[in-house]
Amino acid sequence: MHSNALRNAHGGARVRYWHLSECELIQVPDAVYHLMRHTELKTCDLSSNVITKISPKFAVKFSLITDLNLSHNQMARLPDELADLHSLEMLDISHNSFITLPAVVFKMPKLRELKANNNAIIDIDRDEIIASDSLELVDLRHNPLTPMCHDLLKHAVLSFRIELSERVKEDWEDLTECE
Repeated sequence: MHSNALRNAHGGARVRYWHLSECELIQVPDAVYHLMRHTELKTCDLSSNVITKISPKFAVKFSLITDLNLSHNQMARLPDELADLHSLEMLDISHNSFITLPAVVFKMPKLRELKANNNAIIDIDRDEIIASDSLELVDLRHNPLTPMCHDLLKHAVLSFRIELSERVKEDWEDLTECE
């Protein structure tokens, strides 16, 4: 574990950056929550582990976080409690096992950038995605979006940019054009 810490006036550490990537973690250990109970974490890198879920207490213990990297793990969902990350501006959930974009990401009031590329996302709840005021960029490249979802997102008029891969027609789609 690598962290960049400064002492604050109350004796606790003000941790700016917490690096736990490539540690073969399956979850954030409970001991970490205890050891870092007096910290002000801003940036957390949990990438390239084998994490399948984040505990709901993560948002309670690290409520001031602005940058969270959960990429290259085995996650398929995020807890609703992450909506309590009121300072979170950048969330990277790329290279995981998501099949839907977690609705909680649209409840994070300051989230500006969401990286969700290289997952197994097939559809997006368009009512949720349009409701976000803070987003500037959503990266959905390299996801197997349904043809309808891809077209709707590609032509949607939104207040933020969506990055999509070019959609390649499946072999079976070409068969319908021959009739």
